[in-house]
Amino acid sequence: MPKQIVQTEFYTIDKKIKFESGVEFGPVTVAYETYGRLNEAKDNAILVVHALTGDAHAAGYHNENDKKPGWWDDLIGSGKAFDTDKYYVISTNILGGCSGTTGPSSINPETGKPYGLSFPVFTIEDTVKVQKELLNYLGIETLYAVAGGSMGGMQAMQFVISYPDMVKSAILIATTSRLSPQGIAFNAVGRNSIISDPNWNNGEYYDKSNKPDRGLSNARMIGHITYLCEEAMYNKFGRKLQDKDHYDFNFDVDFQVESYLQHQGQIFVDRFDANSYLYITKAVDYFDPASKYGSLQNAFKKSDAKYLIISFDSDWLFPSSQSKEIVNTLMNLGKDVSYCEIKSPCGHDAFLLEYDVQSKIIKSFLNDHITESCNE
Repeated sequence: MPKQIVQTEFYTIDKKIKFESGVEFGPVTVAYETYGRLNEAKDNAILVVHALTGDAHAAGYHNENDKKPGWWDDLIGSGKAFDTDKYYVISTNILGGCSGTTGPSSINPETGKPYGLSFPVFTIEDTVKVQKELLNYLGIETLYAVAGGSMGGMQAMQFVISYPDMVKSAILIATTSRLSPQGIAFNAVGRNSIISDPNWNNGEYYDKSNKPDRGLSNARMIGHITYLCEEAMYNKFGRKLQDKDHYDFNFDVDFQVESYLQHQGQIFVDRFDANSYLYITKAVDYFDPASKYGSLQNAFKKSDAKYLIISFDSDWLFPSSQSKEIVNTLMNLGKDVSYCEIKSPCGHDAFLLEYDVQSKIIKSFLNDHITESCNE
C-alpha cells in the first residue's frame, strides 16, 4: 500500500483570546493536519488531540522518505478505526507547543524575539478555545467525535464541557478528570530539572549555543518512567546489563533500562522545547473541571454526547479507577456511556501501542454499537 502523504497546515487567529488567567493573548498560529474529506453536510468531522509531547502529525508521512508515520497512524486512515473513507479527521498541535502552534519559542511580533517566559500561562480550556477557532475557520459547526488519549483525553473532555452543543460523541482514552497528587509531583520534578539547569537562564536560552538539554532530558526520563509499568519494565529490560557481562563499579551506565532512559532523553531534546514542557505540564496540573464547576456532574450536565471511555489495567499514572469515576458520573447523569478496561502489559503507553483491540472498540462505537469484547 502506498504511503499516505500529508502536509502540516497553519492558520493564524488574528485576534486576542482571553485566557482563563484573564490575560488576553494573540495572534495565535495553529498547526494542524487533516485526513479524509469533509462531506457536504459538514457533519463527519472528528477532532483528534494529542498527548503531552505530541504534535499535529497524527497519521501518514510528510514525504516518501519518512521512516516513521504520525503517532496514531495505526488508527487513522482508510478502513481504520478513524476511517478516512467516512470521516474528516483533524489533528492540531496544542497551544504553547513547539511544533508549529504559537508557544514560548515563537517570535513575539512586538519584540522580534522569542516569547520565553513572557508567554502567558495557559490551561487545557485555553487550548480548546484555540481549537474551536480553527474549526470555525474550517467551517465546522458540529463534531461527529472528539478523541484523545492521556492529555488528549483531557482536551476532548474539556471540548465537550466548553461546547456541549457542538459534540456528538467523545472518546476518552487513558485519561483523568484531574491529575493525582503523585502525577502533579512527577510533573513538578520534571519542571525543576529544567529550571535547575544553568543553561535554562530563566527561559532566555534561544540565542545561546548551550541550551538546557540536560534538564529537559532528565525531565523526559522522569516522565517516561511513568508511561511504563513494572511488568513492562521487566518484560523489556529485566536486570540485563548493557553491552557487558559484569558491573563496572563506577557511575556509568550498567543496566539496559538506564541506557533506554538515557536514549529517550537524548532524542527528546532534538524535537522539543524546554519552556514548552514547563507550560504544558502546568496546564495538565491545573486541569480540574470538578473544582471549576463545583462537581464533575455539573461539568458534564449540559452535554448530550455519547461517550466511549477506555482504560488499561496496568496504567498506574492514570489508573482505571480514575476512568471509572468519569463513567459513574456520566451514568448518574443518565448519559450514553460505554466503558472498556483493556488488559495490557504496556502501562500508560498502551494507548499508543494497543492498536488492535482499540481499533475494534472505536470502530464499533463510531458505528453506534459496541459489540466487541474489550479483551479479545
